[in-house]
Amino acid sequence: MNITVVCDVLGLPNNGTSMAAFNLINSMRARGHRVKVVCPDADKSGREDYFITPRYNFGVFNKYVAKNGVSLGKADEDILRAAMADAEVVHILLPFSLGMSAGKLAIEKGLPITASFHCQAENITSHIHLKDSKQANLMTYKILRHKFFDKCDCIHYPSKFICDTFESCTGPTNHYIISNGVSGDFRPIPVDKPEELKNKFVILFSGRYSREKRHDILTDAITLSKHRDIIVPIYAGCGPLEKEIREHALRKLGCAPVMRFFNRGEIVKVINYSDLYVHPAEIEIEAISCLEAISCGRIPVINNSPRSATRYFALTEDNLFRCNDPRDLACKIDHWIENPEDRKKCEERYLGYAAQFSFESCMDKMEQMLFDAVKLKKR
Repeated sequence: MNITVVCDVLGLPNNGTSMAAFNLINSMRARGHRVKVVCPDADKSGREDYFITPRYNFGVFNKYVAKNGVSLGKADEDILRAAMADAEVVHILLPFSLGMSAGKLAIEKGLPITASFHCQAENITSHIHLKDSKQANLMTYKILRHKFFDKCDCIHYPSKFICDTFESCTGPTNHYIISNGVSGDFRPIPVDKPEELKNKFVILFSGRYSREKRHDILTDAITLSKHRDIIVPIYAGCGPLEKEIREHALRKLGCAPVMRFFNRGEIVKVINYSDLYVHPAEIEIEAISCLEAISCGRIPVINNSPRSATRYFALTEDNLFRCNDPRDLACKIDHWIENPEDRKKCEERYLGYAAQFSFESCMDKMEQMLFDAVKLKKR
């Protein structure tokens, strides 16, 4: 099958959407499909089957967009036509300018369209300080439905949570609820803690340095813990709020957490030598980083936010803390520090639970969705 994948934002594999895109592209190619990729990333120019569009010019807002670590693609009809020349299905990652233009052209050419739902309303409204406005979020979903998702034959939702959220606002869709999947690289491996962490309790959170990830809640919880003197937080990631998060930790803890982006081989080791994984994000569609930790045998403590799908990964009450409440999180952290045997038993439960998110199983379902879209269009 010939597949054209359209990515308004591709960039580096350092966030959930980009990882999902790379995983889909690489997996479908490994299965023998030809995959052409449309994206605005100049560093991929010259690579086979990559079609590079211009970047969208935001004028006075260019610096702000760059600060958020993204470059959005600008539609170029000639480039899109070349990428879709022999396509049998078009898969679109995000409902922005490039994706919308690709959708219109696909309709013109009579091609089936599939799309992944990687953008919560709050990911948009947070930039205009309206993420807590129900009306603004509802309007955002309705605009996305009218402008883009109504044109799609099949829609991939990474979690039931985001499918239910979108459909409750805009009506039913032809939905496919499929996890983005966890690579087999994420598994328990024997690894020693670095010497400087030998007698410390390491808490890991892997997430983009942005406001909705709520690193501040974890920092504040550590200050309230009875064991704060032995806790070392590791904030794996990158993003626009790195300086703000670091300074907040310095004020509260008197020292900065470990903050850096780890490649895949490195993060697997970090997860395996960590003692606990905490996911304080308030807004989340799936949180592959939490699933990666679970797959390595780490137990999570998750923000019980009504706007986060990650809370459904909790197997016990001690794997959840009250929404945005650092004091309750501190209590849960203390519980797991003080009860190592309970922690070990819970880790064993999570290893079994993680099997359902195996990467190959999820890619089987994504491939089937693409086949279904082609059949649906033919009918």
